[in-house]
Amino acid sequence: MADIIVIGAGAAGMMAAYRAACSGARVVLLEKNEKVGKKIYITGKGRCNLTNACDTEELFDHVRHNAKFLYSAFYGFSNFMTMDFFREMGCPLKVERGNRVFPVSDHASDVIRALERQLEKTGVILHLGTEVKDIIYRDNKVEGVVLKNGKEEKAGAVIVATGGLSYPSTGSTGEGYAMALHGGHRIVPTRPSLVPFTIQEDYPKRLQGLSLKNVGLSLFLGEKGKAVYEGFGEMLFTHFGVSGPLVLSASSYFDGKWEDSMCYLELDLKPALTEEQLDKRLLRDFSANQNKLFKNALGGLFPTRLVPVMIALSGIEQDKPVHEITREERKRFAFLIKHWRMEVTGTRGYEEAVITMGGVDVKEVNPSTMESRLVQGLYFAGEVLDLDALTGGFNLQIAWSTGYIAGENAAGGHI
Repeated sequence: MADIIVIGAGAAGMMAAYRAACSGARVVLLEKNEKVGKKIYITGKGRCNLTNACDTEELFDHVRHNAKFLYSAFYGFSNFMTMDFFREMGCPLKVERGNRVFPVSDHASDVIRALERQLEKTGVILHLGTEVKDIIYRDNKVEGVVLKNGKEEKAGAVIVATGGLSYPSTGSTGEGYAMALHGGHRIVPTRPSLVPFTIQEDYPKRLQGLSLKNVGLSLFLGEKGKAVYEGFGEMLFTHFGVSGPLVLSASSYFDGKWEDSMCYLELDLKPALTEEQLDKRLLRDFSANQNKLFKNALGGLFPTRLVPVMIALSGIEQDKPVHEITREERKRFAFLIKHWRMEVTGTRGYEEAVITMGGVDVKEVNPSTMESRLVQGLYFAGEVLDLDALTGGFNLQIAWSTGYIAGENAAGGHI
């Protein structure tokens, strides 16, 4: 009989198992995949943006839902403690743009190996290829788990760290929600988050593969066009719409209740300039190229592939001599460059979503311990909870922090 069973050997599960074992608990870690940390391997395009080096207080500003719930977790195991942990475990780190933290090697496998070494060092019993069917509950207490093969494993506490529904190919298929429901917990409706947008217009398809850096993006909802997100950074055109870091962050503000109302985004291709400054820039460019055709006078403004699209959107005839372009046409063109509008028709699915929005209702979980308020000995950690954040290492920090305090408190109460 184990003191603690941890279900799921992802970021939260491995951290929970490690911390519980550090406290002297006999910990069994069950993972249905053939290896641990399968989702970690693909985060940050295989580089693993494992946390963010901002001030700890700033972490809360990047959490989209239930940031206050994470107060004890973030201060119990902060982003700086996370960085110290991995450095001490033989994984040197570096900080890049936006305070994003990566392994110096740029290999997510180094993060996995650091965790594996600690699991082995602390005596965690790891079983791969072992799927949990359900949790055994009796009289509002946990007694263990039932495996898919029907075998029962007893334990004084169970930590559910099964992840959400994003990237199902890594094993995140939502079974943790069913286990929580069986224990009486409410599941906040889930949807893909940090996910690309699908766009009504055909321009993205024509620009497929083109990446734009240092652009502004605003997301608007409803007939009145309320701005719910404004950001600056990098984006990518795809065959279905738009993607990239800027778009993924904006998707965190796209909620299912808005699907039946108007939703659109605006790109600002020259965010460093006001509309007035941009108009003056265009006037200078047009004056310098006054004897050229409009289609040949835009090379200094946009990437080559973008020029035909901007010409088509401008309404100005491509073969019109620059010196014949009117003041009104020039001003409309400046407005287009600052407010290129596209209609959002939805998002891609869980297969392309970095994380899952929704999950186990945090109102039914003690934020100081991650223990269920409904079932004694039942703990939750990571993406299975109704917690999500923007891109930049914040979601993995949620996993490390909630996993750490779940393991610590499970061990404290159930050894």
